Amino acid sequence: MTKTFLRRDVTRFAKFGKGRGKKAKWRRPTGRDNKMREKRAGYPAVVGIGERTMKKIRGMLQEKKPVKIMNTKDLEKIGKDEIGVVSKVGVRKKIEISKKAEEMGIKLQNINPKSFLKKNTKKENKSESKKEEKK
Repeated sequence: MTKTFLRRDVTRFAKFGKGRGKKAKWRRPTGRDNKMREKRAGYPAVVGIGERTMKKIRGMLQEKKPVKIMNTKDLEKIGKDEIGVVSKVGVRKKIEISKKAEEMGIKLQNINPKSFLKKNTKKENKSESKKEEKK
């Protein structure tokens, strides 16, 4: 695993990323009295030249190449050394994709098909029963 380098005051202020991951990304510490910049003991690590991930695993998820999935046809293109990442699609399409992935035995990175289907089929059934009651 690689180290995660966070911005200097990430734990102190919300504007620097406390509870906001995007703002917590690495920024070089500057300032005359900055202890991190001076690489003092007891302070968080500063990014150095040798901290980059190995070239053969760079950009991979769980040692597999990520493949963007927009629809059910994209699931058929996934090989054994690839992992599916469901892109920004609606709930209806996500349900279709997760059903198909569960049938094919394909692993998805950002969705657990079993729990996702369990959670969303309950909502579907409730909304259908409400529609029937209104009629």
